[in-house]
Amino acid sequence: MTKPQTRAATRTLHNKALACWIAFMVFGVAVIWAASVRAEGEKTIKSHGYSFYGDLTYPADYPYFGYVNPDAPKGGEISIATLGTFDSMNPYTRKGRGGALSTVMYESLLGEGVNAATPADVYAEYYCLLCESLEYDEGKNWVIFYMRPEARFSDGTPVTAHDVAFSQQLILEQGLKSYADAVSKRIAGMEVIDDHTIKYTFTPEISRRSLIEVVGGMSVWSKKWYEETGARLDESRLDISPGSGAYMVDNIDVNRHITYKRNPDYWGNDLPFNVGRNNFDKIRIEYFGDENSAFEAFKAGEYTFRNEGNSKQWATAYEFPKVKQGYVVKDEIPDGSPPTPTGIVFNLGREVLKDRRVRQAVALGFNFEWTNESLQYGLFKPRASFVQDTPLMAMGVPTGAELEFLQSLGDLVPAEMLNEDAVVPHTSGAARLLDRRNARSAMKLLDNAGWAVGTDGMRRDADGNALRLSFLLNSSGSATLSAVVENFMSNLRAMGIDAVLEKVDASQYTARERDRDYDLVFDQYIPFLSTGGGLQQFFGSEAAAFSLFNPAGLASPLVDAIIEASQRTDTKEETDVTLMALDRALRHEFFMIPVWYNDVHWTAYYDQYERPETIPAYALGYLDFWWYNQDKADALRAAGALR
Repeated sequence: MTKPQTRAATRTLHNKALACWIAFMVFGVAVIWAASVRAEGEKTIKSHGYSFYGDLTYPADYPYFGYVNPDAPKGGEISIATLGTFDSMNPYTRKGRGGALSTVMYESLLGEGVNAATPADVYAEYYCLLCESLEYDEGKNWVIFYMRPEARFSDGTPVTAHDVAFSQQLILEQGLKSYADAVSKRIAGMEVIDDHTIKYTFTPEISRRSLIEVVGGMSVWSKKWYEETGARLDESRLDISPGSGAYMVDNIDVNRHITYKRNPDYWGNDLPFNVGRNNFDKIRIEYFGDENSAFEAFKAGEYTFRNEGNSKQWATAYEFPKVKQGYVVKDEIPDGSPPTPTGIVFNLGREVLKDRRVRQAVALGFNFEWTNESLQYGLFKPRASFVQDTPLMAMGVPTGAELEFLQSLGDLVPAEMLNEDAVVPHTSGAARLLDRRNARSAMKLLDNAGWAVGTDGMRRDADGNALRLSFLLNSSGSATLSAVVENFMSNLRAMGIDAVLEKVDASQYTARERDRDYDLVFDQYIPFLSTGGGLQQFFGSEAAAFSLFNPAGLASPLVDAIIEASQRTDTKEETDVTLMALDRALRHEFFMIPVWYNDVHWTAYYDQYERPETIPAYALGYLDFWWYNQDKADALRAAGALR
């Protein structure tokens, strides 16, 4: 079971809105470079794509990405579900609830996919889409993008460098504050050289990380449309500007469904970047008020693809006739991505939760072993790390290069981080919900923190104030998650904590989460395979007070120093050392109770879709590079399995 689907959908939208800012890198093995020398003798690099270390897996003449089916047919519809509501098609503002996939119409100079990394078999390699090439100096002080003259918005108008510059300025002036503040400090200048050429110059004396991919990943909007309509990026609205992407809006029925259709005149159909991709004629998203109604609708065929997140349903609910008859395929597909760091997040802005002992005591109330066996059918593994099961995961006490790096940070590093094992979750007995050994440890921690048990059995401070903690939960989420949280809260109450579960509807949940109006919330951070500006957005102090991506409000000088050092490294080996230290430090800060993870995708779909035999490591890609089989679809309808 993952977090509620509405939360995941919201996070996906915001992540994509800032995808140009969040950069995490692994490294390929092959590249074709075109190096040139400017008149001043300055060595420059001109290429069809970009990675920080200059190694690209795909050469300039690549015909298509290695994981796609270049002969995949075009056609058909794929339909999925999400929970909650929406009242806007503009996800770039804090106002309103953006509709699912409402960034899908827009492209960037360096391309991305439909709700998926592109290419999805490598990490943080970026290939030209709206541009045909880019040029930059060895020091990455500037970059020039040479755009494709044939690129067009869906209204037929050309996509130009003027649109790129306008879009960049618009998001800096009217976009999310955490993004605008960070990026504005890194861009020293922006120059439109001609209609299809734009140059960015970067601020001196800052890390060269996440600069070229930031500006190259910015969504490009129509300057003409914004100027003619007077629309703003920071307002909630249903009308949208034309995009240059493969899909465009077909139909919107607020709080019921959104349908996107493939643009028949899409300018980029034949690009190698798009071969074998964007295969469905339509993508439809159906909205439901709760998990049960969404699942029943899937059984009835109201939508056709389900990426299951509920362990109970996966274990018990897929025995309905259509599965047994073979009309619905139930499939487990390996997931090569590092698992998302999901868990119970502490709001560090709350005075009571600033005491680490209180947080440790609260964490001891979570019994993973009982939860997994009793509520989740033993399907999950316990998560410890922000980079679980990767070579960057901190293990034991620091040694070698990691120890040397931590020692170089001086007094910022607590002695226990140098001398003790990396923090791992406690273990509990699976036989009963309340592990008595852990409960005793928690009560001792609370006693030491000044929260004694009063005559009424409640924990109180010296002034008689009860220890009260509220847990914010989306009422439209899964019943299994609700049961997990309710049992966790029961354990807290057994410790004398006044633990209150606040279930609210989707719109209230979104508003309160944005305002950080909670003590505890089920949320997520990001895994990281390399460094980039996104680390500051999620873990840094500068935007901690208002970042939508830092639900704990973590602000740690130690974490800041490690992130800064990681962005000053020159080699992958040095970067890896700093990121292992970052994992260790984040776990030491203890702002989240890690819960569980799953290393496979749980998928269920009507047997009218096909996919590559091997799914790439970093994306399931069902909206991006799967395809529709018309003969199978006709057979399902003839059998009455689908209308």
